[in-house]
Amino acid sequence: MENNLKFICLRDFPELSKTSSSWFSEKWDIPESEYIESIDQCIKNRYSVPQWYVVINENKNIIAGAGVIENDFHNRKDLSPNICALFVEENYRNNGIAKNLISFIINDIKPMGFNKIYLVTDHNNFYEKLGWEFLCMVKGDDGTLERLYKFEL
Repeated sequence: MENNLKFICLRDFPELSKTSSSWFSEKWDIPESEYIESIDQCIKNRYSVPQWYVVINENKNIIAGAGVIENDFHNRKDLSPNICALFVEENYRNNGIAKNLISFIINDIKPMGFNKIYLVTDHNNFYEKLGWEFLCMVKGDDGTLERLYKFEL
């Protein structure tokens, strides 16, 4: 992984809110206004969910990001909080960025009092390698079945 990448909690860099909201919206095809609202909540309520994170390169471009929200659009509302919107730009993949971002997030939210964190994914084997445990299948808001993983903090 490149040494010149910077892992950022958006609550500490509110000036990146608009750029980050636009970046996440472009990656996940969710209205930018949804990200703006959630990132604003992150900035105002500094040590609770939601939280948002980006990774920037030496040119200050966002090359990866993720959030922590109550529920990532699935039917198990009792399994919270959830890592969501994890994305690494294609030309930065396979360099350990997602792994390091997840570790950064876990280290950041652990002091907030959470003892577990969850995520939904269609990836097999990646999260197991990072110590995540497959918990169950959940139904997404769109009706599709997704794999839900748990990590003990």
